[in-house]
Amino acid sequence: MARLKEKYKEDVIPAMLQKFSYKNIMEVPKLEKVVINIGVGEATQNPKALDGAVADLIAITGQKPVITRAKKSIAAFKLREGVAIGTKVTLRGERMYEFVDKLFNVVLPRVRDFRGVSPKAFDGRGNYTLGLKEQLVFPEIDYDKVDKVRGMDIIFVTTASTDEESKELLNLMGMPFAGK
Repeated sequence: MARLKEKYKEDVIPAMLQKFSYKNIMEVPKLEKVVINIGVGEATQNPKALDGAVADLIAITGQKPVITRAKKSIAAFKLREGVAIGTKVTLRGERMYEFVDKLFNVVLPRVRDFRGVSPKAFDGRGNYTLGLKEQLVFPEIDYDKVDKVRGMDIIFVTTASTDEESKELLNLMGMPFAGK
């Protein structure tokens, strides 16, 4: 399933070299890592709520997630420093390309009323963040075994220095931006 990696080498690099007139092939931006994060707010009252999110991330990515903990105490949210409040996975290399390929071609088209992802979710440094409202759009998730519908954030970290370069990179890789 290394189609996306081959596409990057054969299609993306030449197109980026031509559009941005880089002097060296090493200047062409590439996808560095993909971070998938699920925040589990109810974990402050019910620590077992985190188990479902961890199981979902393992099924989706094939990799064991890391538990994220609160950095500081916030009384309004009944949150203490050090309490587990979410889980995340960082994908690199082959697993990253497989996940991105699956996300672009299988998962996003399954999202209800999908018209493309927002072209405005760049951070100014060439990284893109995508939010999904439910984990049920992934084919690995069995609807009957889901305890609670959870959303997730997917962050694409690139080596691009500008949002324009990053958008072109993701566009050439197959990200379905809205308004094409």
